[in-house]
Amino acid sequence: MRSPHPTLRLLTLLLVSMMTIMASATISPALPRLRLAFEGVPGIDLWVRLVVSLPALFTAMGAPLAGVLIDRFGRKRLLVAAVVLYGFAGTLPGLLSSLPLILVCRALLGLSVGGVMTTATALIADYYAGPERGMVLGRQAAFMGVGGLVFLLGGGLLADIHWRAPFAVYLYAFLLLPLILLFVSEPEAKRGTAGGGQGSVPLPWSTLWLVYALALVGMMIFYLIPVQLPFLLRRLGVGSSALAGLAVGVSTVVGSVVSLRYARVRQLLGYRGIMAVLFACMALGYVIVGMSDTYAAVVGGLAVSGLGQGLLTPNMATWAGEVAPEAARGRVMGLLTTSLFLGQFVSPILAQPLIGAVGLGGAFLAAGGLLSALAGAFGALAWHARAKALSNPSP
Repeated sequence: MRSPHPTLRLLTLLLVSMMTIMASATISPALPRLRLAFEGVPGIDLWVRLVVSLPALFTAMGAPLAGVLIDRFGRKRLLVAAVVLYGFAGTLPGLLSSLPLILVCRALLGLSVGGVMTTATALIADYYAGPERGMVLGRQAAFMGVGGLVFLLGGGLLADIHWRAPFAVYLYAFLLLPLILLFVSEPEAKRGTAGGGQGSVPLPWSTLWLVYALALVGMMIFYLIPVQLPFLLRRLGVGSSALAGLAVGVSTVVGSVVSLRYARVRQLLGYRGIMAVLFACMALGYVIVGMSDTYAAVVGGLAVSGLGQGLLTPNMATWAGEVAPEAARGRVMGLLTTSLFLGQFVSPILAQPLIGAVGLGGAFLAAGGLLSALAGAFGALAWHARAKALSNPSP
């Protein structure tokens, strides 16, 4: 079904996509002040970091269910419900004084993000095809990057006032509701059942599991930045939450510029070649951050890593969307959302013992080493595939 307002429809979906990155990023600059507010709580270092990462666990849990529901019942109704839940669950912690209740609200926020992210990405895959789909998914990642910078800066400025203030930013969800109701139409899509059984839609699991694994690992490493960087900057003597938000936002805004060129990059390099390039850029950036002893050097490292981070999400979404049957697209995108956000959740859990052993800078250096290995592996795969194609040209 063609929308009578295709430009406004696209703009609405891009603005909705910004909600996914602001879900956690908005609060990141406030973490040190939030920790001070709950000083004395056993295990406070991990609990405060979970305020950022807990939504990701529940996004990972809720996204597959969201994918099943939108394949069966349609996209728009679930999107509206998820946006409403997002607004309430996001703002309520600013009124609470109980850390357990704050974490409950963050969990509900995560469930809403699972519905928002899965539905928005599925709608883009429904509305657009071929090179246009890659271009739009690149724009989606760019908007998420710009939103990350805006909301990180806003969250940092508000956190300098009080740790509760950044939660007001989640009222953004209610501003989008009229746009969704007016400009998002239910696409005409074939319904089906993915999996086994008669009449089921077969899925290319070998490719999908690779995509999901790369999304999980890539996001797990990326999330060292919003969760751990504010604490690294504190150790370097940078106490301003606004400066912390600006530093974290640098990687996202650089990534947003790169994302706009994603469709062209994919034509040149292909999916595996892009993985090699993005892992290499992230590796170099993380090594720079890990070795830095000044704020300017950290920001420079984040800018380099952003060159790779901007390609990660559109590459995963385009790769999965290309191989997904139309009738199972919601479920495929739901599992991709699960992979991305599960990586966010496990990041601080796996990083904490590593930080205890080698320090914050050492953790970034270790991540840089892993990223270098991945870059080398995918560089070899891309080179082998290109050499094979040249030696066996199509007739």
